[in-house]
Amino acid sequence: MTDPLVPLVAAELALRVDERVTAMAAAIAAQYPGAARAVLFYGSCLREANLDGLMLDFYLIVSDYRAAYGPGWLAWANRAIPPNVFPFEHGGLAAKYAVLSEADFARLCGPEADNVSVWARFAQPSRLVWAADEGARAAMIATVASAAPTLFALTLPMLEPDASIAEIWERGFALTYGAELRAERSGRATSIVASDPERYAAFGEAALTRLLPGAGRGTAVKRWWRGASTSDSLVGSPLHQPSAGPPPRAGEEIRAAARWARLQRRGKWLTLVRLAKATTTFAGGIDYLAWKINRHAGTAIEIRPWQRRWPIVGALTLLPRLLRRGAVR
Repeated sequence: MTDPLVPLVAAELALRVDERVTAMAAAIAAQYPGAARAVLFYGSCLREANLDGLMLDFYLIVSDYRAAYGPGWLAWANRAIPPNVFPFEHGGLAAKYAVLSEADFARLCGPEADNVSVWARFAQPSRLVWAADEGARAAMIATVASAAPTLFALTLPMLEPDASIAEIWERGFALTYGAELRAERSGRATSIVASDPERYAAFGEAALTRLLPGAGRGTAVKRWWRGASTSDSLVGSPLHQPSAGPPPRAGEEIRAAARWARLQRRGKWLTLVRLAKATTTFAGGIDYLAWKINRHAGTAIEIRPWQRRWPIVGALTLLPRLLRRGAVR
């Protein structure tokens, strides 16, 4: 059976972007000759017509970390706590880019991922703005096409049978925000889906078809539960246990809730660890953190000189105040 998600992802990744974005992606890749495989552009700047004054977001995908960095601590850090994040400027624009190997990118977009940070982002729109060759392009399409089914497989058991595809997306994004320290206003998950309802309807139907091939149409969650009770395996589901036989709905709900609880615990501390690591690779990282929180949460955080001198301590001292205010959750 033809997978309807792959052509949708391929077409979306190929959409044109500002020429300065393409030039910046090529410049990022040029820093890693022989290792760079692809550069993906993602995030809120995709929806912006004027990029001046914004911080663009990229993922650089490399063949492996040793090829990208040579021997040393950067390769170790990227492997141990992916990704490494670096600032970049080109053509009058500012950006940051995260580095992942092809293997880690595939793993972190799939159901075996131990945190939500990659698949939650690539279930949303992105663009493939540079590729080393057609093999790299095909690999990126296949990997990005696994992100939405991962979100659906984890979210479907958390919903009532009459939930719509839009509600699956909204609940899924809301759950991912709870699995990281995020500076997002309430209602952000709904606004993401509402920004392009046709896209999310098409991608959601295709993701469901991948999880339940041949299940036909109808209410999304009812179809999934019908498949859970009649199928010997839910293709791509991180929850299903074929050896135990078809699980009852209650069992799926319990497993899903436990999985989300683990993702939330790991995601919170992983955010702090990544922040601490970024202070070694990202000059001015604490100022970027404040800028992003102010932009997304409507706060007016100002970084003091001592916090710039000791950014790890400075960031950690900000956290309790931000949590009390609800600026991060």
